[in-house]
Amino acid sequence: MTDRPTVDRRAFLAALGSAGVGSLAGCSALGGDATETTSTAAPTASVDDDIARDLAARFAPTLYFDAAETWFPTDPRSYASDRDGETVVDGFDALDGYHATRRETGERAPEPTVFYNVVGYEDSSLTAVQYWFYSVFDQFTTNFHWHDWEVLHVFVDTADDEPVPQLYVASSHSRSVPNNEFLDPDPARPPRVLSELGSHSSALSLNDRADRFQRLPTGGTFADITNRALDRIEDAAEIPIAYGLPRDEGARLPYVVPELDGAPVYEDERLPSVTRESLVSEALTVRSFDALSSPPTDLPARATGLVFAPETADAGSDAGADTTADADAATDADIEYALVPAGEVEHITEFTGPQLSFEFAVPGFVEDAIASHLTTTSAPWSQPRYADPAADITDPTHRSELADRYDAVDDPSTLNTLFVRVTEAVTDADAPDGEGVTTRGSGVESVLLLESDPEAAPTFGGLGVLRDVPAGEHRLTVNGAGSAPHSETVRVGDAGSGSASASEPESSSGGGKSETVVTAGVDGEIPLVARESATKVEVDTDGTDRDLTALALEDDFGGRLYDAPLSGPDAVYVHRGGAYTVEVRDSDDELGAFRVNPDPDPGPDSDGPDADSNSDPAPASIPSVRIDEPRTGKASLATFLADISAETAAAVAAADGGGDDSDSDDSDDSADTTTSDGATRTPTGGGQANAVRGLAQALESVAEAARRAAERAESGDRGRADESLDTVAARLERVAERLAEARGELPGSLSRATDRRLEQARRRSEQARAADTL
Repeated sequence: MTDRPTVDRRAFLAALGSAGVGSLAGCSALGGDATETTSTAAPTASVDDDIARDLAARFAPTLYFDAAETWFPTDPRSYASDRDGETVVDGFDALDGYHATRRETGERAPEPTVFYNVVGYEDSSLTAVQYWFYSVFDQFTTNFHWHDWEVLHVFVDTADDEPVPQLYVASSHSRSVPNNEFLDPDPARPPRVLSELGSHSSALSLNDRADRFQRLPTGGTFADITNRALDRIEDAAEIPIAYGLPRDEGARLPYVVPELDGAPVYEDERLPSVTRESLVSEALTVRSFDALSSPPTDLPARATGLVFAPETADAGSDAGADTTADADAATDADIEYALVPAGEVEHITEFTGPQLSFEFAVPGFVEDAIASHLTTTSAPWSQPRYADPAADITDPTHRSELADRYDAVDDPSTLNTLFVRVTEAVTDADAPDGEGVTTRGSGVESVLLLESDPEAAPTFGGLGVLRDVPAGEHRLTVNGAGSAPHSETVRVGDAGSGSASASEPESSSGGGKSETVVTAGVDGEIPLVARESATKVEVDTDGTDRDLTALALEDDFGGRLYDAPLSGPDAVYVHRGGAYTVEVRDSDDELGAFRVNPDPDPGPDSDGPDADSNSDPAPASIPSVRIDEPRTGKASLATFLADISAETAAAVAAADGGGDDSDSDDSDDSADTTTSDGATRTPTGGGQANAVRGLAQALESVAEAARRAAERAESGDRGRADESLDTVAARLERVAERLAEARGELPGSLSRATDRRLEQARRRSEQARAADTL
């Protein structure tokens, strides 16, 4: 189904089920059982100031920023103000003040500062050194907000005179996205952090490629993360589950402009020092995801910009640091940052700012928008991970390893994790024109949003992983620049429940507890469609007398592309170059099927662009096909059989030059088209009809018998409806015979299409005969 050069879809999802759910499931914010309301982790305490300072200097990271970055780590105290006796940092003051300082001083990075917090676990040699980076703004695709705090945790063992690092944890976008982590790093090399453009999500760089993120060990170097990987995947040795740095991995990630009160933030009169040039470069930015006709292909690749190192780059040498590594960091640095105790800013009680917005389209009957998830960030010292840094370990094997080494750390808890792989639907070269699609890996990252979670999560390499998903029913929406949105209902059971959309629960690596990995889409795959090629298939359940519970959609060549619970009107975007079957299921497990053939060429009067270019505007509207009051049972399935048979007969007749097929029979079921020896009778007119024409007539005879079956089911005549369906089944076998005879005279693509439709017709014929509902 999918043209994927590095990962085979079926092998990938098979590995997902067999490699052990611990490969994806993370831990709750405080470890222990997810049902517990309080932390069972050992308490932590502050560390002596001098010891804390020495440890912070010893492991202070070198920071690498993107060449297009505009918001660097700074000191929020410069923008603080008093509000009712409390110290707050207002978003307008911080953003405007930062850019005013840059303009007035000419400094690219005003007041470069990194804050550290050091805590020790009681009755343990485990100590955590946290490095907190504050930026005045975050502009990342559909997650942007006033203020931004990112963190690097360095877990060290202080049992001996020489502190030994145990684990690095670099923060990703949200608690639902796996962090970038490295177990047992080289003690002689302080960590390096690669900051993602705009979002400042932190990736690790620990091998010899200083300014690049490397997910897998290649070229004689080790990987920059040790996160648990999925095993036994064809064409891929391992896929560590962590966010990473997508632009280093060849992916494209477009940014959007944050809006305030319906206008770009730089137009707000409260931000006089902020201009369009203050934001992420226009070369990397789209006005909105739905403003493009297709996914962008010309986004610039990542390039390294400013490099930051601590002011005292050699201070760690007294504690045993590698002086060569420290000297290299100092030499490479463009800017030195101040290393300041976080306690000096803990008096700030709040970081404020009004809600920002961005249209996050949902493919309903009316294009809805979800924009309430964009706001501000909380102070680090108000977060659980500030006092208990182990709360931020997202890889279960890492948490289990630290739990084995230190009683102070709990084993991983039991969680639900949602997994998807986002691909792109395109026409299939093996299908007749406009009658088949396939999927392939997308070169543009997408974003995922659960209605139950206020923060969108980006994909990495097309993979989307959402951790700690609560049990229940969720609406998952996937958006990509230049693509029509995808939205579906996902039902998540309690860990170990074995719900229909989840893998079988297995023992995790922590404490023998069961966990569940839930896959959205079809076998975990969700294909998006370029807006210029999209048609919306609407299924209106209002007025239907059956309790419909599921909706599925499959293409003749691409197979099943959508399969999700159904509880009301729904819509699915499909590629206009496909030929589709829409299937509904009711609470009695009865099926209904409907044929949908979008027009692959909307014509010169359409709203679509004239060429395939991401610079073209998106179509003003997307064509739609509507299925009103879908039914289940014999009549629905028989009507589908008539439609697909007539459609295929017309295609075959066209290949024959549109020969006369007026002699086809079926004035009644008893009027068969066979001779006494079982051969199909073919009309004569200047000679016997060729095999292709015989195939077309055999298909038309199936369509006629199916139409009668539908009419009789509609009238309530079950007995005669079943007789007609028996006739349909028999005539489908004759179609198979005629297809074998005509195969050499049919175009290869049409022959393959007829094979697939015959297979589907047989399956639907069996379902119609077995249906209880008329």
